[in-house]
This record gives sequence, C-alpha cells and structure tokens, in this order.
Amino acid sequence: MNEIIIELEDISANDFFGAQNDNITALKKYFPKLKLVARGNKIKAFGEEELLEEFEKRMDMLIKHFAKYNKLDENSIERVLTSEQSSDYETSAKSGEVLVHGAGGKLIKAQTANQRKMVELMRTNDMLFAVGPAGTGKTYTGVALAVQALKNKEVKRIILTRPAVEAGENLGFLPGDLKEKLDPYMQPLYDGLRDMIAAERLEQYIENGTIQIAPLAFMRGRTLDNAFVILDEGQNTTHAQMKMFLTRMGKNAKFIITGDPGQVDLPRRTISGLKEALLILKDTEGVGMVYLDDKDVIRHKLVKKIIAAYKNIENVD
Repeated sequence: MNEIIIELEDISANDFFGAQNDNITALKKYFPKLKLVARGNKIKAFGEEELLEEFEKRMDMLIKHFAKYNKLDENSIERVLTSEQSSDYETSAKSGEVLVHGAGGKLIKAQTANQRKMVELMRTNDMLFAVGPAGTGKTYTGVALAVQALKNKEVKRIILTRPAVEAGENLGFLPGDLKEKLDPYMQPLYDGLRDMIAAERLEQYIENGTIQIAPLAFMRGRTLDNAFVILDEGQNTTHAQMKMFLTRMGKNAKFIITGDPGQVDLPRRTISGLKEALLILKDTEGVGMVYLDDKDVIRHKLVKKIIAAYKNIENVD
C-alpha cells in the first residue's frame, strides 16, 4: 500500500485538525478509499497512488486556505475539495485580500469564490447585482466593499437601503418614532457595519450623514453623487421601486443590489423588480452580476442543508 506524509509547518495543527479532529473526519468523507491518520503535526495517508496524488494536491490547497484565513471548517473544506480544478480555486483565492481592518482588529475578507468575484467585478463596474440565498454573505461583502471605498476616500458617503416591512413600507402601525420603527428592518446592515467600524466612529458617521441607513421610499427624488449605495432585499422591490432606485445614480457612485429571488414577499402576481432588472440589464456594459449559491453559505452548516432541502421541494412543485 502506498503512503504519503504531509507535515504542517508554521500553522497550528490543533486548529487545522479541528476540535476532536472534526476537520479530519470531514476530509475522510471526500476520500473514503484512503486511510488517514493525524498525529502531532503530520497527516499520513495510505491508498492507491492516483488518489494519494489528488489528496496531496487538495491538502496543499487547504493549507494555503488556512494560512490565509486562519480558519478551517466543514464549509471551507467542501468549497476547496469540490472546486472543479485546483487552478480555479487558486486563481480566485489571489483576490482574497483584506477588504477592511474591522473593529477590534478583525480582518474582513471575501471568503468564497463568488464573494471574491463580487470584489473583482466592483473594480470594473459601477453597478453590481449580487443574487443568492440567505447566508451567502452577499450583503456583508457589499458592506465591506462600501466601507473600504469610504476609508480609501473613493466616495464621501455610504447609503444603505432596503424595502421596509416587506415591499409596502407600511410603518404606521409600529410604535415609536421613525428611527425606532425602521431599526428592526435595517438591523442586518447595522450588524455588518459594527463589525467593520469602531462603535464611536460609526455613531459619528451616522450622526453627520457620512453613513445613511434609510428605507427605499426615502430615495425618491434624490441624486446620489460620490456615494457607495447598497440596496438590500432587492427581490421585494416592485418594477417602479427598482427603476426609481437605479435611476438615482449620480456622479462617482457605486451601486450594489442584493437579493434572493427565492424569498419574494410581494403580493401575488406582482413582478419582482429584482428579477425584472436581472433580465433587462443582463447585457448592459458597466453592470456586473454574481449568482451566489449554497457553496457560498458561511453560516451554520445546517443552513446549506436547509437551502438544498427547500430547493428539492420547489423543483418537485
């Protein structure tokens, strides 16, 4: 029986192997015909020569991933091991630079191939549609790109918006002033900003208008110059709302539109502005489009399984 030994250098073997060797257990699922033994800072693999060559190549990719992100889990193992070619993964990984040095020294990076594609496309386009299911990091990556542009003085302000209370933006029945009514619907945007900007600075930015978070209805009549603008939950816009938003684009502006066409909350027989825009603008120069999928899910590993289960049901229907 053939054997190879892979030695981990300059990285923590305990962190790479995972708690109770969980990452080694995950590896075994993808190489069931190999016998894997992890001891100390070494992994021994026994099996057929051809399989060992593939295993060694994929291990090299995993080690590079860990060295770059200081993290390895079941989701990242799957992304690396199921990428069609190692060259594809390595090419996309080159663009995984730090986007933002966040609050408390947190390093904010694009973590998946499609998130990195978002980064690349924003360098060559002024408008980007990032579409995919929950948990794929489309909004978080978009916010990171906006914060990066602000810190690099490429724009003067960040504007974050989403349709409030589904698509109708009917806030009147909620208690409190306008901000108190809106905050629950804007919370995902606040969460991303808190990771990337120190609390005191973030509060200053919001108070002086450098960062604005508002419902989509508040965009009407505005011209958004020198701004990085993100429309979140774009699937819940109507034709009129999406057209209104897209035509707010002013000089030196960057727009990102995110959404999940599978979670439309509009009334029946109402066309989603996001779905329509994807068709209308698909061949428009200066407009980029990224379609994220369950391979980009970076939440709990169950989220990926939930998305797949619902997709199966929807395909049957």
